[in-house]
Formats: sequence, structure tokens, C-alpha cells
Amino acid sequence: MAEQVDVVVIGLGVGGEEASGRLAQAGLNVVGIEPRLVGGECPYFGCIPSKMMIRAGDLIAETRRVDGMAGTATVTPDWAPVARRIRDEATDNWNDKVAVDRLVGKGVTFVRGRGTITGPGRVVSGDREFEASRGIIVATGTVPVVPPIEGLAGTPFWTNQDAIRLETLPASLLVLGGGAIGMELTQVFARFGVQVTVIEGADRVLAMEEPESSELARFALERDGVTFRTGQHAKSVSHSGDAFTVTLEDGSTVTGEKLLVATGRRVDIRELGLDQVGLDPAARRIEVDEHVRAGDGVWAIGDVTGVGVFTHNAMYQANVAVLDILGAEDAPKASYHAMPRVTFLDPEIGAVGLTEKQARDQGLDVRTGITQVPASTRGWIHKADNEGFIKLIMDNEQGVLVGATSAGPTGGEVLGTLALAVHARVPVHTLRQMIYAYPTIHRAIESALADL
Repeated sequence: MAEQVDVVVIGLGVGGEEASGRLAQAGLNVVGIEPRLVGGECPYFGCIPSKMMIRAGDLIAETRRVDGMAGTATVTPDWAPVARRIRDEATDNWNDKVAVDRLVGKGVTFVRGRGTITGPGRVVSGDREFEASRGIIVATGTVPVVPPIEGLAGTPFWTNQDAIRLETLPASLLVLGGGAIGMELTQVFARFGVQVTVIEGADRVLAMEEPESSELARFALERDGVTFRTGQHAKSVSHSGDAFTVTLEDGSTVTGEKLLVATGRRVDIRELGLDQVGLDPAARRIEVDEHVRAGDGVWAIGDVTGVGVFTHNAMYQANVAVLDILGAEDAPKASYHAMPRVTFLDPEIGAVGLTEKQARDQGLDVRTGITQVPASTRGWIHKADNEGFIKLIMDNEQGVLVGATSAGPTGGEVLGTLALAVHARVPVHTLRQMIYAYPTIHRAIESALADL
């Protein structure tokens, strides 16, 4: 006989964990189902441990910048404290007991296993069946994309999870993919002395961002010793036991001790039973409306919706779903026009909303403004490795920003002001009348506005 509950949450990554915990605290009878680690990719293999790695790499780079500005300094990279911090401080050696206890403490019934929808409001996990009177939330995230490259399957290639678990570093590394994950890990390993070669099929890295961002990222990583092979797809992969060899489309080859596949992520919803509630299990993502409803009695949140593979979006959609399920009078409607994103390189590259190309492709009357961080007073003071820029994308007809990029020593932090401007559709005229603190890097926004 099915257990009667209010809500079943399938998948307890950051979005599912947030939604189930808040619904339980609101007094609902909630079941959360997760076969892997509660908390998902972010705390164990993504944002948290990777940023610990990035912080360590940045310290090495910053120490090397002392020369010529504050004396002399030398640094000897050591991966051991980085691996130890990730294992002990971030992941508890990849044990989610703390997360499970926290969730149960909020009143959630936790089930370790896979959830399968068997009908409207009905979910089976193992030998337990639940009937949810309020509905089902699907928050099953994504899995790494493994491209169908000849010879790749069966080799001991790495995904980001393997890279995060590293106790010792290889002498050399090949990276397939020039997106955010690949670039962040590339810079870390390069700064710890690994010889890294990046293979990217597009003609530039960070291909979904502004061309200026791609140029800056490549410049920074080449300065760290990284080699790039852009505009070349991998044709085949072979592994000899102590090295990988990747053959490119032009017939040339590159060799490295290890191979990291960072070619994106995809949803895997084929076994969820979505057809039992009228949804397509073969779809590339679960389509949701402004209340993140996927269908009658079904909500979907996080990466599985395909809106953006970001922790902050999963949390945002979780809030929309929770308030909708609770019937809150002020329940928000999801809007993604001001989606922020940060590639945590050095220099940091933050962006929000549309790129210039995306805005023009939508038929907007676009005006752009750009300024270089070194031209600002704070950028000039910063001096060592002060590269960066602020670029604004304005809808000339509406007189508001529809996108912006902030790259530089604190690019992700400067982005906050720009994200607010895009989200709230603050008139550019109003932004020009603001007082910008001096001397700060965010004051360079004023110069970019003047360039519009």
C-alpha cells in the first residue's frame, strides 16, 4: 500500500534539498529521494571544492606578483594541503551524513535510492511506494557529457569528479573542452606546475560569452603556461598505459599523462517514468512554465530544466516551486532575463543577461559601451595583473541594459551592481546619475556608461 504524503522530491542536489527542507519546515509531509550524495554536485565536486582549488592557485599567482611591487618572494606549489582541505573541510571525504542529518532535522523523510514516477502523484523507490497529494518535484540534475570520440570509451579518462578527488597531480594533462569548468580546472593545474593543453572545437574558449572574455581568458591562461588547440575537434583517443594521445581533425596529435573530459553536461531523465505523467522521457530537458510547473502536479527545478547549469538558478527555482506549492499570495514568477554567471578565473569573468550577439540576434537595437579596468584609478593602483574590462549591452529603444560583462580582479563582485541593473531594468539615465565610490573597480561602470 502506498504511503500517503504531501510532496515527493526526486533528486536532492542544492535545489531539491532546499525545496524539500523548506516545505517540511512549512509543515508538509515531504519525502526526499536521492541515490547519490545529498547536496549534489556543487558541495562535493563543483562550486565549493573547485573554488578551494582556485583560491590555492590564486595564492600562488599572487605571491609571484610581489616582485617589483612589494619586495621579492618565491613559492613552491604543494598540492597536498589543497587535497586535504577538500577532503576534510568541504566533503567529509565525500560523505553526506551531515547533509542527510540536516535534512532529516527539518522534518524530511529521506530515502536513499532512485525514484520512479508510476502515475500522477505516485513514486516508487525500492520497495516503498508514495502517493503525494500536493505533487512531485523533479530535481535530478545533470551528468557529464562524454562525446562519442573514437577510442575514448573504455579509457581511464577523467571527469570533473576525478579531478576534484586528486591526491597527487600528473605531470601533464589534456583537457577536452574550453568552457567554464575546463578553463577553471586548467588554470588551477597549470599554476601547480602541470603542463596543460586545451582542445576546443570552437574557434575560441568560453564560446558562449563575449569575444572579449574569450580573448582575456586565453591571454591569462597562456601566461600561466597553457597551450591551446582551438578550432580543432578531437578525432580519436588512444591510451597506452602511461599516456593519452588525442588525434585532431588536421591529423596532428597531442599527448598527455591524463585526459580530462569537460565538454559539458546533459540531463538524464529516461528512467524517471515521466511518460506516466504525460512528459517526454526522451526530451533534452524538462520544460517548465513561469511557476516551474512541468505539468499537472509536477514541478521541475535546477539543471534538469535546462535554464542554466548554475547552483544559484537551482536555488532560485526552488523558491519559486516552494511558494507555488504552498499557495503563497506573493508567489513569484520565474524570470531569467538577468541570469548571472561567473567563470572563476584570474582575472574573474562575470556576466549577466544577454551578450551583444544574443541581443542582436533577438533583433534589439543595440548600443554597447566598454572600458578597460587598467584605465580606472583602482585598476591602475592594482597594477600587477590588472587586466579586465566592463562591457555594457543597452537596448537603445528601451533605454535599459539587457546584458553586461565584468572581467577583472574582482569581476564577479562588480557584477552585482550590473545584475541588479539588468534585473530591475534600471534606466541607463538613472545609472548615469548614481554616485560611484572612489577609488573602486566598480566605478569603471561609469566610464562604460559614458561610452554607450
